[in-house]
Formats: sequence, structure tokens, C-alpha cells
Amino acid sequence: MTAVESRPAGSLSTQSTSHRPFGARAKAFLALTKPRVIELLLMTTVPVMFLAAEGVPDLWLVLATCVGGFMSAGGAGAFNMYIDRDIDALMDRTSQRPLVTGMVSPRECLVFAYTLAVVSTVWLWALVNPLSSMLALGALLFYVLVYTMLLKRRTAQNIVWGGIAGCMPVFVGWSAVTNSVSWAGVVLFLVIFFWTPPHYWPLSMKVKDDYERVGVPMLPVVAGNKVVARQIVVYSWVMVAVSLALWPLGYTGWFYPAVAVLLGAFWLKEAHALQSRAKSGVTGAKLKEMRLFHWSITYVSLLFVAVAVDPFLR
Repeated sequence: MTAVESRPAGSLSTQSTSHRPFGARAKAFLALTKPRVIELLLMTTVPVMFLAAEGVPDLWLVLATCVGGFMSAGGAGAFNMYIDRDIDALMDRTSQRPLVTGMVSPRECLVFAYTLAVVSTVWLWALVNPLSSMLALGALLFYVLVYTMLLKRRTAQNIVWGGIAGCMPVFVGWSAVTNSVSWAGVVLFLVIFFWTPPHYWPLSMKVKDDYERVGVPMLPVVAGNKVVARQIVVYSWVMVAVSLALWPLGYTGWFYPAVAVLLGAFWLKEAHALQSRAKSGVTGAKLKEMRLFHWSITYVSLLFVAVAVDPFLR
């Protein structure tokens, strides 16, 4: 995710095939799939399957859904790196990605991306169900065509609407079990939708010089820290409120809402603390914007663990 060598950003490597060992090449192709992002996507897929099944779902179905979801999201990540290879070469945070270093050629990346997209769609259609397959394909197309190609370089709201792709695994997980979409899926979809901006904007605050250098109008690039922090707080309150809707709708027992309240309270504490520091004019390391970014990953992981555990405690 970040640069690990002192090599200056700014140009694509033309490393020859003979200097690309097999092990390094395998790691490079894996890196094209953005595995750390996929971890989060699967973290929202599997617990929803437990909720939909009201217990333990068919484990072979879980495996098939995860494999198909990994390939679909991986294909989206590879397309993203192919399209963004020009700006990745200029950003410190992305200067070690495979296309920038030359470990994978643009043509290889494109073939890899198309292969994952096609195989994942067929896999999910055949081994899960057509609805899950189409939802996953829709997420891939939205991420590539709408977020990466249309929104990312044109609007400060890119991550808000582009985050829709990251919400889709909730629907994929639910539909894998029920072959349908329910209000529970809608609620959890909205949780991720409102979680994404306050999750990503703190990171954008940290690396806004990177985005500014390549002309990508992330919100922290076009607005001051006070404005960004205020937006983070607004989205955080809506996210926490939406997360509690599963209980009155009758989809959970007592355990999930109890966990959601505790996690949400700590999130709001961190969000308001960031806003307070921003209002005071704090900048640099003292702003501590990454505290909320790291907590956001813990938050969504624990919240969806609660989604999976709740059916066993009713």
C-alpha cells in the first residue's frame, strides 16, 4: 500500500522479462488484486451469509462465494491499476505497484483483469447463483467505469459514490444464501456506504500532497481540514444511526445492537476528537487523522463479526 524503497516516483519502469523472477512475479500479480481491500470485502460478505442463514450456512457455498468474490474484486483492482498507472507512478503511496516497477506489463495486467472478471462471473453463476454473479459483476463495472474512469479525477465526492462498489458484497453474501435481496441487506449496504467516506478521508488527509500532485480532487485536496473533519462527523453520525436499524426491523436479537452501540460510541468519540483538533488548527502529526482510519477498519470488522454471532444468541 505504501512505498517501501527510496526509488523516486515519476516514471514507469521498463524492466525486462529476464529480470523478473517467478516468485516476485507471482507476488506482483497478487498485488494487482489489492488483497488488503479484498480482506475487508470478504469481512462483510461472510457474516451476512450467517445472518441470512440464521445460523451456519452451507460451508461449500461460503467457500464458492468467497473464491468468486475474490476473483471479481481482484479483477476490479487490476483494472484500476491499469487505468491509474500514470498517476500511480507519480504518487509516493503507489510508487511500488507492479505496473510502476515494471514487474507486470500493462498488457499482462489487462489480460489478467479481463480473465478474473470473466472467470469470476462464470464461477458465481455456476456455483452460487445468477443473482450473486450479476451483483458481483455490477460492482466490478461500477468500480471500474463509474469510480475509476468517471468520478475519481473529476469530483471531490468521488469516494462517496465510488464507495457503492464496496457495498455490494453485502448483497452478494445475502443473495448467495437466499437468492434474493432483503431489507437487512439494504441496511448493511447503507452502513458500508456511510462508513466509506469517514474511513477513507482521514487517509486522504494524510496523503493529500500525493493526490494534489496528480490532480485528483479528493476532498482534503479541495477543502481545508475543518471542512473535511465536519463531513467526517456528519457521515459518522448517519452511519451509526443506520447500523442500529437492523434491530427494530427484526433481523437481530440483543447482541448485535449492543455491540453496534458500543462500537458506534467509540467511533463518534474519535470523529469528534479529530474535528476538535482540526478546529484548533492542528496540523501535521498532531492532527492524528490516522487514528480514525485505523479504528475504522477495526470498527467494521467487529460490527460484522457481531452480525455473524447474533443468530446464535437469540
